[in-house]
Amino acid sequence: MPERRDCLKTGASLAATLLLPGRTAAAPTPKTGEHAQIFSGVVRKRVRLRFLIWTPRLAARPARGWPLLFFLHGSGERGDDLSRVKVQGPPKYAAAGTDYPFVLVAPQVPEGLAWDSDALEALRAHLLRRLPVDADRVLMTGLSMGGIGTWNYAVDYPDRLAGIAPVSGIGDIDRAARVAQLPIWAFHGARDDAVPIAGEQEMVDAVRAAGGNVRFTVYPDIGHNAWEQAYADPQLYEWLLAQRRGAPR
Repeated sequence: MPERRDCLKTGASLAATLLLPGRTAAAPTPKTGEHAQIFSGVVRKRVRLRFLIWTPRLAARPARGWPLLFFLHGSGERGDDLSRVKVQGPPKYAAAGTDYPFVLVAPQVPEGLAWDSDALEALRAHLLRRLPVDADRVLMTGLSMGGIGTWNYAVDYPDRLAGIAPVSGIGDIDRAARVAQLPIWAFHGARDDAVPIAGEQEMVDAVRAAGGNVRFTVYPDIGHNAWEQAYADPQLYEWLLAQRRGAPR
């Protein structure tokens, strides 16, 4: 799924296009299992996002609430069929029965658009008000276009997250210093010819040059689909769950 480097900028993307009457949809309920939801509201501009949500089936909820993981899909999963967001990454495993110890949210971008940080921030704030989740354990990951969206959201809102795990993405090196204090674990295939590894390597290097401590896993014999190995690795989820906003690194 080839990506454009101009996806680094969010001007011609999701929320700017979806202008709807100002209204907040019914709040997601903390029922277990998979549910489809729609959020619409206003943060700088009116936004609307369709998303799937999975809540843990485990009986014991942490005292401060569940961690919340956002998963951002790639360009091939855009559209108006929410089942498409379940073909890769954590939603794929959740749909197959994996009971994650966190709330998983997978929004969907309409065809032809890209991830928009303001829309994601609006959704994050909405969910924190309505779900039993811990505001200091909000995490984000995404693949390809979603990896780009993860980097973008992090530099746009660097104080909102506990950690990020972009896969097969690229970031805005001019703003890398904004995420120097954020726990980051990035993944890329060395043979990626859709989003070449050089772009993500530049972002990793820029964050490190700003004082950040980034983990960067490179799969030497993998092309663009580094997400298959990244999201199958239990250590990724252990790392994500170990992060807390504001905690010493």
